[in-house]
Amino acid sequence: MAALAAPVLDLRTKAEGLEDLNPNSAVVQAFRAINTAFPSKTMPAEVVVQAPTVRGADFDRTLQAFRAEVKASGGRLMEPIDVQVNPAGTVAVVSVGLADTEALTTLRQDVVPDTFGRFGTALVTGDTAGGADFNARLDTSMPWVFGFVLGLAFLLLLVSFRSVVVALTGVVLNLLSVAAAYGMLVWVFQYGHFEKELQFQASAEGITNWMPLFLFIILFGLSMDYHVFVLSRIREGHDRGLPTRQAVREGIGRTAGVITSAAVVMVAVFALFATLPLASTKQLGIGLAAAVLLDATIIRAVLLPAVMALLGEKNWWLPRWLGWLPEIAHDLPPAPVEDHDDRELVLAR
Repeated sequence: MAALAAPVLDLRTKAEGLEDLNPNSAVVQAFRAINTAFPSKTMPAEVVVQAPTVRGADFDRTLQAFRAEVKASGGRLMEPIDVQVNPAGTVAVVSVGLADTEALTTLRQDVVPDTFGRFGTALVTGDTAGGADFNARLDTSMPWVFGFVLGLAFLLLLVSFRSVVVALTGVVLNLLSVAAAYGMLVWVFQYGHFEKELQFQASAEGITNWMPLFLFIILFGLSMDYHVFVLSRIREGHDRGLPTRQAVREGIGRTAGVITSAAVVMVAVFALFATLPLASTKQLGIGLAAAVLLDATIIRAVLLPAVMALLGEKNWWLPRWLGWLPEIAHDLPPAPVEDHDDRELVLAR
């Protein structure tokens, strides 16, 4: 599992684009031809300049200075440069080509402040800029989302099973499952394995930017579902007085069939997503299918029972100062015996 998760250390993200379609499709080939002939026309950066007036000699001199900066950028910023002015003459949109995402940084931090930034309010937008801003927003938000989900999961497991060890083990194992799914995505879609078979174009820039957060929420929910289901049966055996190792054996045996059946269905459905034309849906299918398969086999059938069997009674450790936590029954109470002549008639649980 650690080997599968290792590529996650090289995980990068990027915005979706037309190149995420099947590279053999006509629309992608046409896009590539246009991008080769007119690199500043496919995904240009747009500098929006707002001032009391964007007409006249002052604006023209600023525009000439901007053109000079573009020529001096060493090919990072590309011509032709198009200018559109609103009817009121207060806003101008200046389009310029970008060679890569680093060119966006050069445009925002150096070129625009030194030219249009001195003339009026100047901001940079466009598809590339939008993708970069979205990535930056995700980088800011993801730690909060991860922390909230992991913290809430830990608290729910702690309250449900009255054990710090069980709660901590559940969070760590679920994180390992998600990390392995991320590693598979990087290995396939970022490094380009099975590129021909899955009909996609590998991107060293990374995977689709919304994919890690989306997969984390879905996979953590599915993993917690499996985890609570198995642990409830194990805790039920332990509450009946079984040794931990025997309770683990019985709990795994009682839930293996249900978990395996559900996993087979989900893996089959998720794998179908990999046949769709968009790279993002392929990533979604591979990530979900791989994670569910690993979670239902290695995590739930091997790692979870092995860890609990090794820890033994330490699984149920709870500090004294948490003794106020409520005790939650993990099995239904026995059904009452019907008051009929046939006393052997007992309602099923």
